[in-house]
Amino acid sequence: MNVAENLEHIARHFPNEPAVFENGKEISYAKFNLDATRAASALSALGVRPGEHITICAPNSYEWLVFYFGVLKAGAVAVTFSHLSTVREVKQNISDGRPKLFLTTDDKLEAFSGLETGGSPEIVVCEHGDMTFEDLMKKGTESFETVQRERNDTAAILYTGGTTGTPKGAMLTHGNLLTSAFNVSRYERSGRKDRALLFLPLHHVFAQVHIMHSLIFAGGGLVVQNGFNIDKALEAIEQYEVSNFYAVPTIYVRLLALKNLRERLKSVRYCFSAASSMAMEVVREWHSRTGLKIHESYGLTESAAMVTYNHYHHHVVGSVGTPINLVEVQIRDENGRPVARGEKGEICIRGDNIFKGYLNNPEETESAFFDDNWFRSGDVGIFDDKGYLFIVDRIKDMIITGGENVYPREVEEILYTWPAICECAVVGLVDSEYGERVTAFLVARCECTIDATELKAFLKKQLPGFKVPKQFIVVDEIPKSSAGKLLKRELRKFVA
Repeated sequence: MNVAENLEHIARHFPNEPAVFENGKEISYAKFNLDATRAASALSALGVRPGEHITICAPNSYEWLVFYFGVLKAGAVAVTFSHLSTVREVKQNISDGRPKLFLTTDDKLEAFSGLETGGSPEIVVCEHGDMTFEDLMKKGTESFETVQRERNDTAAILYTGGTTGTPKGAMLTHGNLLTSAFNVSRYERSGRKDRALLFLPLHHVFAQVHIMHSLIFAGGGLVVQNGFNIDKALEAIEQYEVSNFYAVPTIYVRLLALKNLRERLKSVRYCFSAASSMAMEVVREWHSRTGLKIHESYGLTESAAMVTYNHYHHHVVGSVGTPINLVEVQIRDENGRPVARGEKGEICIRGDNIFKGYLNNPEETESAFFDDNWFRSGDVGIFDDKGYLFIVDRIKDMIITGGENVYPREVEEILYTWPAICECAVVGLVDSEYGERVTAFLVARCECTIDATELKAFLKKQLPGFKVPKQFIVVDEIPKSSAGKLLKRELRKFVA
């Protein structure tokens, strides 16, 4: 078994179908597969052996895809993390992952100074490293045979937890990735004629697994861009007739400010949002403006993306859907006991998509599971009477104010219905009287002013008094990770 065989299967049966579109170029599945094979052969010639770590710290590109699948074909482990990482974070990753070879860009070379010991990579591939990508490819041939691995062997390591603390390397197996590639493509009804816009960072589980692996499994095409630019994204949608649009909530909010939105998205048949929970008001407005539903699922890095899915045939606004194929989901209390349907608790998951653990971190791995091998997500959820899951909030994001529990998402949903608000985030700040005070950070829509007095009066009609924010702070933007996840811990710096 090797998840890279998905690429080989499509290249064998549909060699001339387009696999990648980038900067006006169209690359077929046959060429993509041959390039990945050449990369695998080159890595093997450089002494890379099955199970060894190979790190990718680079922006989205066709070369990223070729190198990644080359690593998998060689039987090695692709360790991927953000190209926006600081030098300190790069050093931490090298120390943790101890890669044999490192693909990056010149601006990261500083991170390798002083690393003669402690797992410094033997080869750094970048323009001014030990060799260039072109040099690497010249060392390979197109006759390399993909190395077979076991189902539970690690295929990729993705770093998670950086929004709340020190990032942890989640080890995803070939079985995990195969399971998710099948499930996502099946539930999204993806096929060879689909084109997906891929501007979200490939180091993240959403882009790497949910988009890339699933579209390749289905034989669709990837329109690769290095980051989100609204004009370039819209141009690509028109030029390549993009059918599948994947984004995060803040991008949907920005697009809603455009005129003639439905016309500009005329080729799009399917919209999906991830990273952060989508406000129901945004989903409704998007449908009203475009006629398209914004589909959501629930997933984490540790679950190799999808756990539940909000279906085509019965789409429930505000829900993340029902458990997907062969994945079990339970709501449990703090002692690990399942709760009755309709009660809140921690979302726990079991299935072939669940990761094998955190790299070099047995304590965190052990605490991530209950004794009966159910993974603890750290998210609070609730099932309705039809079996649809609703996310209440992150356990760590819950605010305790005056002895009362407040889940920020409930407050945020109502804030999004206020016409002057473009984006919001609710956090708890330290308070000598209440323990924590509910605080709302707000981004105003263009040419709008947020009146805190009017807004508070509105909220008091919608929420119990203890849930109404005691403080409203208007900011130009809310900090986000490279994958679009709100960095609530960064908001506290505005008032530090």
